[in-house]
Amino acid sequence: MSNPIRVLVIDDSALMRKIIPQMVEKDAGIQVVGTAMDGEFGLKKIEELTPDVVTLDLEMPRMDGMETLRQITKRSKVPVIIVSSYSTEGASATFKALALGAIDFVAKPRESGHAQMTEIAEQLIAKIKVAAGTRLHPPLKSVPSFLEPTKVTKPSARPNAPATKIVAIGISTGGPNALQFLLSQLPANFPGGIVIVQHMPTGFTEMFAKRLNDCCSIEVKEAHSGDLVLAGRALICPGNRHIRIKRMPLGSMVVLNDDAPVNGHRPSCDVLFHSVAAEWGQNSIGIIMTGMGEDGADGLYAMRAAGALTIAQDEESCVVYGMPKAAVERGAVQRTVQLDLISNALLVHCQPERVVQ
Repeated sequence: MSNPIRVLVIDDSALMRKIIPQMVEKDAGIQVVGTAMDGEFGLKKIEELTPDVVTLDLEMPRMDGMETLRQITKRSKVPVIIVSSYSTEGASATFKALALGAIDFVAKPRESGHAQMTEIAEQLIAKIKVAAGTRLHPPLKSVPSFLEPTKVTKPSARPNAPATKIVAIGISTGGPNALQFLLSQLPANFPGGIVIVQHMPTGFTEMFAKRLNDCCSIEVKEAHSGDLVLAGRALICPGNRHIRIKRMPLGSMVVLNDDAPVNGHRPSCDVLFHSVAAEWGQNSIGIIMTGMGEDGADGLYAMRAAGALTIAQDEESCVVYGMPKAAVERGAVQRTVQLDLISNALLVHCQPERVVQ
């Protein structure tokens, strides 16, 4: 039997220092070896206890979570999972923490109901297990950082042209930084339309889309039912909704719904990919990127069978190679591409040949 994953909990809330160990130690493979009430104590305990994974609150007295994360990244390289509030400020700080090198995040429970606590416990356990085996990547240098998003010049008006191709992207752990890297490399006149499923809780996707929009030449927004899929526009599915694409007389549009989770996820990459395969076939491109689990493998296979180009992010540039690996093993992937070359592939394959409506 392998040794349990050693976890240190850093949180100024006495309640959370009690709840988090209770949640994660339901799994026999995880052991909470200590807790700390702020960053200074946390750094000392990392040295004393050498944990495999740290969970970190961002709002703390003395040394806050952001500075603590900077010190952890500099000193010990131990993987960090952020435990974040649902507030706008909490979402903004979470994306900064991911840019600094945190592996992933979970949202603090809004209420103490059994169902929500169980769901968050399952997420945190799964993410701790992934983090414990994660290869830490240095921050990507060639794009504006989420720490200080750089405003880019946007076109004064967009033509609202139909997309030449539909680009469907499924992504999870490691996604915020990878998507920032990819989307910021696309020009404002990119001819394809992009729809994205990023596994992320309710309340975070709107802020995520706004931050991406600030540092990308294309338009990036949180999707609403009825939004058109247009050239140079990326639509991000809201947390806890499914997204499909539907061909309508006015053009391609997205439709959101609250159907049951698929593969344990809502939104699910499979739901998006299957809808694109059914209605757009060879006029589409499916991309599966960094993330844990198997979500998206079946839907990407359906896209390939329908004539779409299917791409997986390569293992070396993934924070977690779970989702791309599952799709490759399923036979769903035609091309495996490094993160920094995916934008080139999109520019080549989205050149106007025929426009979909």
